[in-house]
Amino acid sequence: MKTIGLIGGITPQSTILYYQILNDLANKEFGGNHSCKTIIYSLDFGEIAKLQSQGDWDTLDKIMLEAGKSLEKAGADLIIICANTMHLSIEAIKSVVVIPVIHIAEATAEKIKEQQIEKVLLLGTRYTMEKDFFKVILVSNGIDVIVPNEAEQQKIHDVIYSELAKGIINDASKQIYLQIIEKLVAKGAKGVILGCTEIPLLIQQSDVLVPVFDTTNIHANAAFNSALNF
Repeated sequence: MKTIGLIGGITPQSTILYYQILNDLANKEFGGNHSCKTIIYSLDFGEIAKLQSQGDWDTLDKIMLEAGKSLEKAGADLIIICANTMHLSIEAIKSVVVIPVIHIAEATAEKIKEQQIEKVLLLGTRYTMEKDFFKVILVSNGIDVIVPNEAEQQKIHDVIYSELAKGIINDASKQIYLQIIEKLVAKGAKGVILGCTEIPLLIQQSDVLVPVFDTTNIHANAAFNSALNF
C-alpha cells in the first residue's frame, strides 16, 4: 500500500476524523496490528481562517502549495486536502507536484451517481456554498445543486467556525441545520451533501430521511482505495 499525504489542521477536528477512518480501513483490510501509512502536514487553522475571512486566496494558495510540495518531498505517493473549502487551492497544489491529488467533490459525485440521485442540497462553509469550485464538478456529472439562502448560509457557516471547528457540539445548532435540511428537502433535494469536513460531527444519516453524503468519509475512502490500488 502507498503512503497518503494529508494536508490537515484545517481544522484539527476533521484531521482526526480522516486519520481515524484511514487507520480503521487499513486495519479492516490487512488485520492484525496494521494501520495506514500516512504523512500529515498540519496547518495553523487560525492563520487559515483569518486569510479566508480577508479573501486572501493568493496567500492561501501559496501556503497550500508549499504543504503539497513538502508532502511529496517527504515521500507521500498521493495527497488529500482534509477540508472542502481549501480545495479552492487544489489547482495551485497540482501545479507544483507530480503525485495525484484526490478531489473531494469528484469522489462525492461518484457516490451520488451510484445512488442515481440527480438533485442534492449542498451544505458547507459560506465559501463552499457561494463559490463554484464544488458545484461545477457536481453539475458536470449531471447533478443539480441547491444551496440555502444567504441568511441560512451564514448560520451554517457560523456554527462551523465558532463551534464545530473547536469540537463543540450544540443541540440547538443541530436543530438549525435540520430545519434548513427539512425545508430544502421539501423543495426537491433528494440527498444532502455534508460539504464541510466538520459537519459530520453534528449531522448523521440517522438524523435525515434522504441519503446523506458525508464528504469526509467518502474522501478518506477514495484516498485509501487509491493508495491500495496505486
